[in-house]
Amino acid sequence: MIQDIKKEFFGYRNGIVAEQLRAAGDPHTMIMGCQVTDVIAITSRYEKSATLAQELWDDVHHRECRMAATMLYPAEDFKTETALAWCQSVESVEIADVLCHRLLRHLPYAVELWEQLLACDKKLVRYTAWRLLLNLLIMNRIEKTDELRSIVEKELETAQPPLRQVLESIVEEL
Repeated sequence: MIQDIKKEFFGYRNGIVAEQLRAAGDPHTMIMGCQVTDVIAITSRYEKSATLAQELWDDVHHRECRMAATMLYPAEDFKTETALAWCQSVESVEIADVLCHRLLRHLPYAVELWEQLLACDKKLVRYTAWRLLLNLLIMNRIEKTDELRSIVEKELETAQPPLRQVLESIVEEL
């Protein structure tokens, strides 16, 4: 089934986008240049499956496989340990964004996950934590408090792009 999905990615390939991603420093060695909407269209033709999603996620060299994995993993089967492992292995801001938007924000334990991720020192894990928080705020799944605003503003003092943009969006939501 993975080979079928990869063939579909190939059918949607966009060389211009792929080259732009490479030039911008995308860490994947296999980039088809598919838009997120293309990946959504492709994955919508497959049943959600934890096994399939994990196999796709494990293909760390293929950008579109990583994106598709976030769309095919059933949220109800996505355990905390798996969520933490996936967040630890995020290799780009784009994958973090897709992971948060397509999967993590739907988890019943998303707020607790945000707190756990925030405690990590790894740059992309912390970015993922803040991106998840933004999703949770937009969905009204977390209380907007002065304490939360203070935490975000403190982080904003030293934040660099792209984290700065996420934190500024969080402040706007608060």
